[in-house]
Amino acid sequence: MNEAVVLLPGFMADGRVFVDQVADLSGAHAVQVAPLLGNTLEEMAESVLATAPPTFAIAGHDLGATVATEILRRAPNRVTRLALICASAQGETPSAAAAREPRMVRAKAGRLGEVLMEEMPSTTLADSEYRNAIRDHWIDMAMEVGVETYLRQSKIIQRRPDMQKVLRRARLPCMVIGGAANTIVPPRRLEFMAELMACAEYVLLDGAGHLPMLETPRAMSRALQSWLKIEAPLVLR
Repeated sequence: MNEAVVLLPGFMADGRVFVDQVADLSGAHAVQVAPLLGNTLEEMAESVLATAPPTFAIAGHDLGATVATEILRRAPNRVTRLALICASAQGETPSAAAAREPRMVRAKAGRLGEVLMEEMPSTTLADSEYRNAIRDHWIDMAMEVGVETYLRQSKIIQRRPDMQKVLRRARLPCMVIGGAANTIVPPRRLEFMAELMACAEYVLLDGAGHLPMLETPRAMSRALQSWLKIEAPLVLR
């Protein structure tokens, strides 16, 4: 039986970011998109674990990738493989954490839409005729998710722990996926993260930025299909 797959959306997103990947993977795998529920990273991880199959492959985007890594740390025997999309292994820098504070104040004051445009400027997506439409689709999702979720997830990102030790210990098939045009998580940071792991492939998608699931959906699905075929390492190091 093929592995079950759990997909975790990123910051202020929901399952709609993975609609094409769910369709493309469901023919061979049971696919579940899990929401990010909880007030802390630990609570988010436990929420996913509570509804996930006994063992599963997990792929997360952005904040979802951080949750996926925390799940690997907490329940390594349940995770069969790991894919990290547009993610960082490092904690939030003090300057970046401080820069979130005025955005959170404005979001509380009813200016969430304005703040979201700063969180996801169109320039962090690949230059294409669909760039603004994709950014606006993300903003529509984020507005539906709402200000309380924005504040909760922003605080979690501010306190995001460094995950490098977790990834260095990983001995399962891994893939790091990113968009060549991403300015939020540049390719060099993704390549560094891939190099931390003993069995990781690095895939950089041309024509994509921070939302490759929406910008280049077919290429994103092909990358995940390739990830699901990576052989487990024969020798644990």
